[in-house]
Amino acid sequence: MKKLAIVTSHPIQYNAPLFRLLTERGRIDLKVFYTWGQTEQGFVYDPDFKKEFKWDIPLLDGYKKEFVENISKEPGAGHYKGIKNSDLIQRIDAYAPDALLVFGWSFQSHLQVLKHYSGQKKILFRGDSTLLDEQKGISVRKILRRLFLKWVYRHVDVALYAGAANKDYYKAHGLTEAQLVYAPHAVDNTRFTDVDETYERKATAWRKELGISADELVFLFAGKLEPKKDPGLLTEAFTSLSSPGIRLIIVGNGVLEQELKQKAAADERILFLDFQNQQQMPVVYRLGTVFVLPSKGPGETWGLSVNEAMACERAVIVSNKCGCAKDLVNGNGLIFEAENRADLQKALLYFATNRMEASQMGNKGFQLIRQFSHEQVAAAIEQIL
Repeated sequence: MKKLAIVTSHPIQYNAPLFRLLTERGRIDLKVFYTWGQTEQGFVYDPDFKKEFKWDIPLLDGYKKEFVENISKEPGAGHYKGIKNSDLIQRIDAYAPDALLVFGWSFQSHLQVLKHYSGQKKILFRGDSTLLDEQKGISVRKILRRLFLKWVYRHVDVALYAGAANKDYYKAHGLTEAQLVYAPHAVDNTRFTDVDETYERKATAWRKELGISADELVFLFAGKLEPKKDPGLLTEAFTSLSSPGIRLIIVGNGVLEQELKQKAAADERILFLDFQNQQQMPVVYRLGTVFVLPSKGPGETWGLSVNEAMACERAVIVSNKCGCAKDLVNGNGLIFEAENRADLQKALLYFATNRMEASQMGNKGFQLIRQFSHEQVAAAIEQIL
């Protein structure tokens, strides 16, 4: 049985189910090396939420893992020097893998792993960067960055691309078609599926507590209230609509929270809810009729909340700066031009005046999201090895 060492920064709700699944399938022997050792107790400080929190679902069960001491003076996953390990190479060597799967290169230790094992072990790479934020035209900075990234990816044998925009990015940085294997960005779809309608009943009761009637159409945003996701554009576009029987729920916290609440104070149709942990999210998505991700970037490389909303049978509105737009929005929602309030307003108005479409699109999205599963990612990894 081939042995795979997985190098990633810290446990997250999107990857843990994949690691468990690969272990359960029993076709490869894997061990995960978490390089941000400070997260071993599960607590993570998020600078965007401005708070420390711990996910309320199990992230460490069902697979082998090892937390590696992070000796960075400023530990964290937000900058290159935030992850520095003195003995990561030795620990990987002790496991003696046949191949490595490295998540991201933009940490000191991760780039060191790519350089060290290049030509010695098969290196698989997982990232979700795109060219969506790249400035048009030619500049010295752009040329130098392209050259640097081509050098980085020369250390990679196979890249697992998440979708169309991610594939374009890899090809622009020197990887060939033969080096690219499709492994769609996925969430644990089963966790969001409402088998016995328990989530729907809880959402109905919650909406009633919030003063939302059964016949109202609800637009929902759930995520960090930060500039990248542009929740301000959504509140502005919504406020400009005079359609009866519509609401907007904003779920989350972040640097823009107070500003958003102040600007929306005059519109009683807009409701704010604090950050909700993972166990509650299948209910949160069902508070809305249509999920909206209005991101302008830079850095909205995918938008996994769209996967989650679709798994909850919700129609979606997504900006064209979201990496998932081309892959996930196909008859189950609308794509609008980022930072274009009129275009977003048009999308909101479409659902406000065609309410039956939301349910039909939600059902279509639920069928579509089955094609974006951890089973597909696991199969892709096994095939490479």
